[in-house]
Amino acid sequence: MKIAIFTLGTRGDVQPYAVLGQALKQHGHQVILSTAKNFKQLIESYGLDFAPVEADFQEVLNSEEGKKMMAGNPFAIKRNLNKWVYPLITNSLAEFYKLAVESDIVLYHVKTLADSFADQFPHKMIRTNVLPIVEPTIEFANPALSGLPIPNFLNKLTYTFSNLSIKLLSKPIGQFRAKFDLPKKFILPPVKNIYGISSSFLPIPHDFSINSTFTGFWFGTSETELPTDIKDFIDAGEPPLLLTFGSMPFKSKFDLQSAIIKLTEVYNTRIIVVKGWGLNHTERLEGSTKIKVIASAPYEKLFPLTRAIIHHGGIGTTAECLRAGKPFMICPILYPIGDQNFWGQLSYQKGLAVKPIPINKMTENIFLKNVGELLLNTDLYTNAKHLMPFINNENGVQNTIIEIENHFAEC
Repeated sequence: MKIAIFTLGTRGDVQPYAVLGQALKQHGHQVILSTAKNFKQLIESYGLDFAPVEADFQEVLNSEEGKKMMAGNPFAIKRNLNKWVYPLITNSLAEFYKLAVESDIVLYHVKTLADSFADQFPHKMIRTNVLPIVEPTIEFANPALSGLPIPNFLNKLTYTFSNLSIKLLSKPIGQFRAKFDLPKKFILPPVKNIYGISSSFLPIPHDFSINSTFTGFWFGTSETELPTDIKDFIDAGEPPLLLTFGSMPFKSKFDLQSAIIKLTEVYNTRIIVVKGWGLNHTERLEGSTKIKVIASAPYEKLFPLTRAIIHHGGIGTTAECLRAGKPFMICPILYPIGDQNFWGQLSYQKGLAVKPIPINKMTENIFLKNVGELLLNTDLYTNAKHLMPFINNENGVQNTIIEIENHFAEC
């Protein structure tokens, strides 16, 4: 089969699809992955054909205007719709559509808005997501709204938010459809939904469509080995903590670097800090023998060697914690809008993590107190080790391939 994969967003929105695409290629399929041009090196490192789109969302997020939009500034959002947002959408949809026409199967992240041309060939379109933010359920509110105080009886209604995107962005979508002589009015057809989520962690809702399935997380294995200096640091004492806040910019009300230094002293522990956009200048940290600052490392090889993990709550990082059988502490960066708090609350309820507190609401005292619970609550370690074999016994990538091939055979 000729398979096209579409995704947009940050690294966490792209890497799982590269993992899936690589496995599909190894299974004998022709695969092309289309996403923002800044991910060229990442996609090609997985041995995949790459089709770039002019939609560098990380560049937008890192700009001053992008930060204002992410903060929910209505004036910044309105000001940049015509300048940035609409052109990005129209251009990316055009590239996605041309690839879809040429392909047998299209796997797409809902952020790409590929739903806006699913009416042209519904048989080949498959939503493949790692977030359950579109399909309504009464069992939990939309994870993208997890920071809002929503009563349970409104759970199903909250998914209107995600499904309104087609209507709210009717202008650039209309421009795209006009460019390809597609009818202005269209109805979104029912499509197959495949979620790269473990039902051992989040059970699939009972009211989901029969066309929906949870396959298990899409785990890959990097060929990159841990550098010697990281191994040496780990081997020099008890397993260290690890802190990583992913690829999104963030700000905290307290001095996070001072708090990291203090926690090594208060709890007599060591810590590995993965640099990110919110931790660009780490000179103070690098002066401590108890702290190892690194740019990156393959999580599936690093996490098992640590004691516990502090992170932002992205589902990819959360899944790696579960895979490694390690407890964790989530400090959501995206809040109250965003799914990070959802995964943090779910993990807390399951006894796998301490209660999540958004980084922008946290103080140094709360940070140190929660790290203490993460280090000393033995139940967290027992529960994480108990869940680990269930996570590792699910072959999410292989299950997804089977779902895709069966769908193609039925078309």
